[in-house]
Amino acid sequence: MANLQQRIQEIEQNIQAACQQAGRDRSAITVVAVTKEVSAARASEMIEAGFDQLGENRPEVLLAKQQEIETGATWHFIGNVQSRKVKDVINRVDYLHSVDRLSLVKEIQKRASQPIDCFIQVNVSGEATKSGVAPDELQQFIEEVANYDKVRVIGLMTMAPFTEDMAMIRTVFRSLRELRDEISALQLQYAPCTQLSMGMSNDYSIAIEEGATHVRIGTALVGGAESEGDA
Repeated sequence: MANLQQRIQEIEQNIQAACQQAGRDRSAITVVAVTKEVSAARASEMIEAGFDQLGENRPEVLLAKQQEIETGATWHFIGNVQSRKVKDVINRVDYLHSVDRLSLVKEIQKRASQPIDCFIQVNVSGEATKSGVAPDELQQFIEEVANYDKVRVIGLMTMAPFTEDMAMIRTVFRSLRELRDEISALQLQYAPCTQLSMGMSNDYSIAIEEGATHVRIGTALVGGAESEGDA
């Protein structure tokens, strides 16, 4: 497996190419380094390399890493969070990428000490295995969030189907962008909805071309298990 500098160089080249293709500025793209499968030491390497936006998807792993990495990171919780686990993580993260139900919103309202920047997860592809608000229920859901001032809807998030059909992936990302534009046009103070969290290791270039502001890159950036001899 390529070492860290090689991975960074490849990803930066891909991001620059996607930005050029779409006429976008590189500064508009936030790379969330998904460190859920690697150690705190590897996560610290990412921070030192300039990737200080870290993504985790399990409360216990997040908390364990934070005990070892006390400063320097901005934390994104990118996985589905059970309502009973909200109290463990909500005041330990800067962004929550997976708000998908009103019961979760209510629990955030109850547990958060200050407003949390949240992405609403939308199941654009309609896959039964994926979480998320249905596209045709999104506006109503966001209107319901108005009653909960600890949830600030900064954007939308989705996961594309795991497929080699690039056209299908592009359609999903484009659809999320269109949904974002619809919500943003409402000019809701509690839901500015200007951001798009979409794209992972295998499809982040397409996501950027279709308007992603946050791409969640795991193995392609942080590498695999340390036992693979990664540097």
